[in-house]
Amino acid sequence: MRLLAALLGAILILVTASPADAAPSGRAVRLARTAGVDITVPAAANLGASFVGGTLTGRLGMVEVRDSRGPVNPNSWVATVSATAFVTGAGGPQRTIGTDRISYWSGPAVRSTGGGTLVPGQPTSAQAVTLDVPREAFRKSAGTGSNEVVWEPTIRIAIPADVVRGAYRGTITHSVA
Repeated sequence: MRLLAALLGAILILVTASPADAAPSGRAVRLARTAGVDITVPAAANLGASFVGGTLTGRLGMVEVRDSRGPVNPNSWVATVSATAFVTGAGGPQRTIGTDRISYWSGPAVRSTGGGTLVPGQPTSAQAVTLDVPREAFRKSAGTGSNEVVWEPTIRIAIPADVVRGAYRGTITHSVA
């Protein structure tokens, strides 16, 4: 009974891809804005549960940028990340967790192939940034030739003490250009 009471008092955080880009059945979402460069992101993630006034930290899942432009010069790209507020129900002052309370860090590459200089936006939690504005998640800053990089970003949400309990949903969007 004590565990049930604890769960009923929790905030559950769910992350989705942009609705227009969402893939069915929880599959990854693949987006392309620059010919020859695309990004694959998780369609959804459940970051877990925490208590009002607490902090929730969770992995978003693997993000992959694939550059197949070959020897085009210059051959650089920048992956950015942004977020919406997390809301429960219809939203409102006590049903919204603002983007200024959502932190992100890319971490290092977990896998990379090809040439060029690949640079994580925030290699460690000490460099975490809030998603109140779009941020750089990863970039290829130099070199030519096709390449691929995969990273697994971490999200940290500081839950306000005055929000109501419930399942909060928000969108974290990665793009590359």
